[in-house]
Amino acid sequence: MHELIRDITLCILFAWVLGLLAHFSRQPLILAYLIAGFFIGPFGTKWVKSEESINVISELGLIFMLFMIGLEIDLKKIVRAGKVILFAAGGQLIGGCLLGILFFIGIGLSMGSGHFDALYLCVACALSSTVIIVKVLYEKRELDTLPGRITLGVLVLQDIFAILFLAVQPSLDNLQISVILLSVARVGALVATALVLSRYVLPWLFHQIARRPELILLGALAWCFLIGEIAERLHLSREMGSLVAGVSLSTFPYALDVTAKVTTLRDFFITLFFVSLGMTIPIPNASVIGLALAIAAFTVVSRMVTTFVPLYLMNQGLRASLLPAINLAQISEFSLVVIQTGVLAGHITKETSSAASFAFVVLAVLSTFVMSRSDQVTRGLIGPLKRIGLRDLDHKHEGEAGHGGHGEARRIVILGFFRAASALIAEIERRTPAVLEQITVIDFNPLVFRTLTDRGMHVVYGDISNVDTLVHAGVGKAELIILSIPDSLLKGADNEKLVRHVRSLNPSAKIVATAEILANVNDLYEAGADYVTVTRLSDADELYKVIEAAQAGLLDDKRAETDVLLSERREVLP
Repeated sequence: MHELIRDITLCILFAWVLGLLAHFSRQPLILAYLIAGFFIGPFGTKWVKSEESINVISELGLIFMLFMIGLEIDLKKIVRAGKVILFAAGGQLIGGCLLGILFFIGIGLSMGSGHFDALYLCVACALSSTVIIVKVLYEKRELDTLPGRITLGVLVLQDIFAILFLAVQPSLDNLQISVILLSVARVGALVATALVLSRYVLPWLFHQIARRPELILLGALAWCFLIGEIAERLHLSREMGSLVAGVSLSTFPYALDVTAKVTTLRDFFITLFFVSLGMTIPIPNASVIGLALAIAAFTVVSRMVTTFVPLYLMNQGLRASLLPAINLAQISEFSLVVIQTGVLAGHITKETSSAASFAFVVLAVLSTFVMSRSDQVTRGLIGPLKRIGLRDLDHKHEGEAGHGGHGEARRIVILGFFRAASALIAEIERRTPAVLEQITVIDFNPLVFRTLTDRGMHVVYGDISNVDTLVHAGVGKAELIILSIPDSLLKGADNEKLVRHVRSLNPSAKIVATAEILANVNDLYEAGADYVTVTRLSDADELYKVIEAAQAGLLDDKRAETDVLLSERREVLP
């Protein structure tokens, strides 16, 4: 017991020290935790060498990690997922697994007779890292863009796929229809039990203890271990039970409160899991390094094929098809969970497990770097893809370049289309619909392109940061040019650069730009803008009216007025 406490102390201490180094060098924390585990483990300094300690630490970390993954799976988002996300995820998962089986069997890995290295690797390579993707997209403010939503939707469905695999995984040695059906029935019984209890019992209990944070935390942990124990009794795994516990808890009213309370413990035990995983990684030999590089290369290539192709075939355009493929091109931390369950079940070799861990580290570093520069990468790929014959959404207009390109731009041009532009179009439609015929919109969002085209508006598909796009769109002949997207959401440019480009192309047009920071207003005027909108001013004006209404006892009237306005709107981006 004392040895276990000492081992946990070493795990946390070295994870913190190397985590600090990773933070200052801008590397993924997971990489630091794996290195910390390797350093203190039996293949490093041997400060932690008890196999029992490593297994206990690993299992505890795994249980909490899966519990938190379950808490973050939003079933409502899956139900609301559009066909684009469903087909993209289906193509990526099915295509990735088929290619994976062929590739890994082709390079000599086992598949059958109790050894399933090829199967586990193909499943592991089909999953992408939620931690890395969400972190980078959040920092780039791309979670709510179309490629961002597609990426997150695919991630959620990948998690569901992993759950199904974990349900069947204990029966791989005797995989028959009856065994599969029995496994599915056990999972069904476990899920039904968890959902019924979380629907009819937990809300009442948590309501009674809502003012006692320590009891909420304790209740969440008790729920995790209870469902884990039920899973064990059903001949499933405690890890599977903790995942189901998290998913069932995510559906009830106190889920956000529970998640907030458990987050600290989650970070603690996830750290332990990755450190313990690092302890199991031996010093690599040439064959392990070779297999790791093969796994990494296959993951990147297969993701580009299985994600890009379905999205492209659904007419999402080159950019919106490439970005999710780039975002998803790494191995998931969930993949390491899958691999670890295979090791514990004796289904795969230690060499395969080590190679998968090394591939995870390589892709975690490379993917973070590439994702942070995904816009430049995408622009670099679109040209060659067009040259080999792939068409973008603007292909119908390419033959019109000699006649002004995409047809002549209308009197009013909106450069870029996001929420402010969506609200503007809805307002014009409500007040003076005839003005819509005088507007040209330039943007590279395929949803915007199709929706506005279906409404009869003039839309040019293109990247507004590219001067050639502005030239071919006929911006030089417009009378009023509106830049409604703030700098934080623009890719490859900012309002000041766009104003300078537009002014050089059209010296006489009236240019309206957008500023988020007050200090930028004068810079935009000096660049050639005729008017600069500062969104915080209009927001403040609206909030002030709300305060006045509340003080006068007219807040209900104010809300009713707003509800009427909202009911009349038909926005492209709701």
